[in-house]
Amino acid sequence: MKRTTGQDRSITASWRPATQAIRAGTWRSEMGETSEALFLTSGYTYDDAATVAARFAGEEDGMTYSRLQNPTVQMLEERIAILEGAEACRAQASGMAAMTTALLCQLSAGDHVVAAKAAFGSCRWLVDNLLPRFGISGTTIHASDNAAWEAAIKPNTKVFFFESPANPTMDVVDLEFVCALARKHGIITLVDNAFATSALQRPLDFGADVVAYSATKMMDGQGRVLAGAVCGSQDFIDNVLLPFQRNTGPNCAPFNAWVVLKGLETLDLRIHRQSENALKVATFLEARVPRVLYPFLESHPQFALAKKQMKAGGGILSIELDGGRKQAHALLDALQLVDISNNIGDSRSLMCHPASSTHHGVGAETRADMGVGEGMLRLNVGLEDPEDVIADLDQALAAVGL
Repeated sequence: MKRTTGQDRSITASWRPATQAIRAGTWRSEMGETSEALFLTSGYTYDDAATVAARFAGEEDGMTYSRLQNPTVQMLEERIAILEGAEACRAQASGMAAMTTALLCQLSAGDHVVAAKAAFGSCRWLVDNLLPRFGISGTTIHASDNAAWEAAIKPNTKVFFFESPANPTMDVVDLEFVCALARKHGIITLVDNAFATSALQRPLDFGADVVAYSATKMMDGQGRVLAGAVCGSQDFIDNVLLPFQRNTGPNCAPFNAWVVLKGLETLDLRIHRQSENALKVATFLEARVPRVLYPFLESHPQFALAKKQMKAGGGILSIELDGGRKQAHALLDALQLVDISNNIGDSRSLMCHPASSTHHGVGAETRADMGVGEGMLRLNVGLEDPEDVIADLDQALAAVGL
């Protein structure tokens, strides 16, 4: 591969996803390094004053400041964009920086958002608490109910905001229907695709306008750094998102971008293996607990839709216990292999109690509205041998009388 091949869309667009995840976006310096270079710099120098003026005026390509451009970050942005099938991408400091930026860059006082009830706790907080402070109203719905989307539309509705599968209820949204409905009404669809990633599902292929990520999760895949990303059309990224990002600064650090670049190299391998492992674990759990929520189980309410939209079920599942918080906490305490952790996407198996961790901040009433009960546990199935994960869960379940 030549120095600039990875930046040439006429070439990289024809590569298959596994190849894109390793090589797309790569730009090599004059040193000819094989691994992407890490540019730890906040600013840049110029040979003359005219070059500075031309770059800031947008008349000449080149770096000006790392809040706007950084070679390492740009490589990550191009790689994510090509994997997602997007014209452009901007990396963010974290997943929540991505969600906040993707919303605020396009909304103003008087606008209205329709959002899914079931979502990551901080995403619900944005809709319920942050947006109203700026005069932006929101309506939350059961996103798996197609009729609910149209019923919630108002004359001032500007954005549909949801994730699929949802965290932690694993609700699956009909992407084709919802995106088509939004287009019909001139509404922008903003999809959080962190659970599936482009390796399993590309929302833009179903008509979505904007896709946002916590790259902290599956993209890094090993629990090392925080990062986020927003993908969309070149016009949206350059003329809607970039002015907001340029002046507010939720940027991804070069080191974090470099780590995520390394993580993307194994994304396709990891998420398919984790999906295989998760299905085995989910099948085991179905015989032991009152309810298992996993998109590729036939018992899932949107099983057929999940099979239509996703290549595999992903590495995340949730279970519901009848014994409430007490039993859920006892099961966590009995684990010996699986870690108690509120992160996901890691190569290690992790389990948490959303009601007392990731969704604690939204309050009991909102949790109930979302479907996050006191007996719910969320499990990130990692890359360990699934039989060892099952053995650990087996003994922990037995310890709590299941």
